[in-house]
Amino acid sequence: MSGFGGLDLFELFRGEVEVHGQALNAGLLALEAHPDDATPVTAIMRAAHSIKGAGRVVGLESVVSLAHAMEDALVRIQKGVERCTSGRVQQLLQGTDVLTSLQSVREPDVPAWNADHAAAINELITALSAPAPASAAAPAAPPVSTPAPEPATTLPVHQPESTPAAEPLSPAPSTPAQVRHAEPVSTEVRTVRVNADNLDRMMRLAGESMVEGRRFPQVQRGLRQIRAQLRALRASVDASGDPSAMNREVAALDRAVTGLAGMLESAFRRTEEVGERLYHEVIGSRMRPFGDATAGFPRLVRDVSRMLGRQVRFEMEGLQTPVDRDILARLDAPLNHILRNAIDHGVESPSDRRAAGKGETAMLRLEARHHAGMLEVRVRDDGRGIDPERIRAKVIERRLQSADVAEGLARAELLEFLFLPGFSTAGSVTEVSGRGVGLDVVHQTMRELGGSVRVESEPGRGTTFVLSLPITLSVIRAALMQVSGERLAFPLARIDRIERIASADLRRTEGRLAFDLDGESIGVLHGSSLLELPGDPPAGTHASILVIGGEAGRTGILVDGFLGERDLVVRPLDARLGRVPHVAASALDEDGVPLLVMDVEDMLVSIRRGLAEGRIRGMAATAFTRGGPVRRRILIAEDSITVREVERQMLLRAGYHVEVAVDGVDAWNQLCAGAFDMLVTDLDMPRMNGIELVRALRRDPRFERLPVAIVSYKDRPEDREAGLHAGANAYLTKGSFQDRTFLDTIIDLVGEPVP
Repeated sequence: MSGFGGLDLFELFRGEVEVHGQALNAGLLALEAHPDDATPVTAIMRAAHSIKGAGRVVGLESVVSLAHAMEDALVRIQKGVERCTSGRVQQLLQGTDVLTSLQSVREPDVPAWNADHAAAINELITALSAPAPASAAAPAAPPVSTPAPEPATTLPVHQPESTPAAEPLSPAPSTPAQVRHAEPVSTEVRTVRVNADNLDRMMRLAGESMVEGRRFPQVQRGLRQIRAQLRALRASVDASGDPSAMNREVAALDRAVTGLAGMLESAFRRTEEVGERLYHEVIGSRMRPFGDATAGFPRLVRDVSRMLGRQVRFEMEGLQTPVDRDILARLDAPLNHILRNAIDHGVESPSDRRAAGKGETAMLRLEARHHAGMLEVRVRDDGRGIDPERIRAKVIERRLQSADVAEGLARAELLEFLFLPGFSTAGSVTEVSGRGVGLDVVHQTMRELGGSVRVESEPGRGTTFVLSLPITLSVIRAALMQVSGERLAFPLARIDRIERIASADLRRTEGRLAFDLDGESIGVLHGSSLLELPGDPPAGTHASILVIGGEAGRTGILVDGFLGERDLVVRPLDARLGRVPHVAASALDEDGVPLLVMDVEDMLVSIRRGLAEGRIRGMAATAFTRGGPVRRRILIAEDSITVREVERQMLLRAGYHVEVAVDGVDAWNQLCAGAFDMLVTDLDMPRMNGIELVRALRRDPRFERLPVAIVSYKDRPEDREAGLHAGANAYLTKGSFQDRTFLDTIIDLVGEPVP
């Protein structure tokens, strides 16, 4: 079965199941939305027939029988012999689920798959041969990843009010739903499978080809200089007499060089054009429409809505927004969890919506767009919203914070608790949600992709989850700046703006530079001081300032000048360099000169610290020595302002000298730049989490014996084991603040504070 002319037939069969399974899902949802319109039936029948033929080729008779039974039922609907009902569509969708489950089956596992599905296939064949039921029982909770229908549809799903999800459901026939296209999408798209490693190498070569092509103008300028020299020689000869022979030779050389320059100019132009086109084609091959990741969501929303007795109108926008394929592949699970939670926790039952003065049908919307150089994905509903007081009560109940601290938490801080593992405000656990696992997966995935997730909610009016991600992990658009003679690249997505102001507009306030921008006073640091690069700050009548930061406050970096924008192929730093403060990656400029791609978030932390405390950390690390401080110095790494301040005050009152870091990278930089006796770190932090930080410390000989305590909301045994396995000396939960456990652990690890 496997080999035929060098092709793996079973792999080809799995590919057909994937493609035609999408067509089946999309067509059946459209048919359910418009049961009196038999137009989609032809496409559905074609897909079922194709799977039947492919199954016959690879010898899967159970697939052939099931697909044939589905075809027969569709023929009866097409000919008007049988009326299309929601019950029949549900049976056909169940058959589609069985067929598409073969996508993940390896050829050696086919016998086991046949044995596992034999009873279900026989039941479906019998049911499809019987008269169509008017309605069907609500489907079981769909899995986290479901087979995908066509990506560009939006599905208003109108479902009946039902009994609680914990009990078997027997809903009445659903209200007719409509499937409509949110955006025109071409169906004539051919795709090929490309080895990811090969594609990455091809992309790097294409980028280097473009760089090499742009070197040719330098050769062209050299030839022009030669031609100028030859003309000067001829003028010299003319001035000295009449050497006709030499004049003829020089003239011939001049013509030859002129012709060569023209040829080279054409070749250079063509080479650069081809190289640039190749470069952008390869980059484009990495990008896929956002809709590729959303193909299964209409079916997911339909099934979950039916099971929970909700009426939901689901719409998707921005399906053609291009996204890096690596990011796209990781989006399915987070969005799946958010949609399921939205239907279960956000969307009210029809009766509750009527009582609240809303329409019975809820709106659930998935949107994607490019914003400020990032991919922004929003999932919003118009449901009950999130009650911050319920979260506050849960925080106190689980002893995640004391009652006094919890009362002082703002709404945004309370919403962050939703992303903790095991944290849920649900009153009961259902098949859909309630265990507090899904949003932890969302948070973890966003962090791994270098993105972020936040929640916006207003009780009674709905909730919005906002995911912010890089558009691509491989290529960035960057602004090139010169600092102390060095060319540095700053990702445009992380830059607020670039300002060129009169030097006189820079004022010194309390020993710090600042200037006014849009009515706001912006603090400024010299880039050379920030990065500890040699050279004096730029002098002149004008100053170039790179403004970074956002809602948390903008700051400025004084640079020598702005050198333009570039598309850069990002390359990771050599692992032997370890973590370099303020540097994220490397790249090559157009002339082949290496560039450092700056970590703007890391620089922002240093700038704010420098402006607030009068000191900064640069690339050069100071020597690490033990035993210098009079009082024992403890570094706290915690991204929550509230928790960070609680820990700091407790340790200060106990007599320790305390420094703070806002995340793992900031902590690493401070540890490299100074002497500390202990580290207290959170587990979940942006840029570098606690586990990564502890592992990095234990790999460095300077920090092998540095006492480390992890303090986290996560209290699962596997989290504790992971922290201790990484090299932490102690693992505490944040409820330990309410007794002496926290201080006793610090004393055990680092000793009593020195008076």
